[in-house]
Amino acid sequence: MLQSYILYFAASFVIAWFGSNRKLGFWGYFFASLLLTPLIGSLLVIASDTRKPTR
Repeated sequence: MLQSYILYFAASFVIAWFGSNRKLGFWGYFFASLLLTPLIGSLLVIASDTRKPTR
């Protein structure tokens, strides 16, 4: 049981890492993956645009 929680948390962390240069940033995708599912979080990362550079 504990292993499944650790796997779920790790998958959410990896998805957040991939989304760190996207619109919602690391924490946005991390919490989206935790609250929804890592599958939905990965779809959000794929569908989102990259962050525009700031001046």
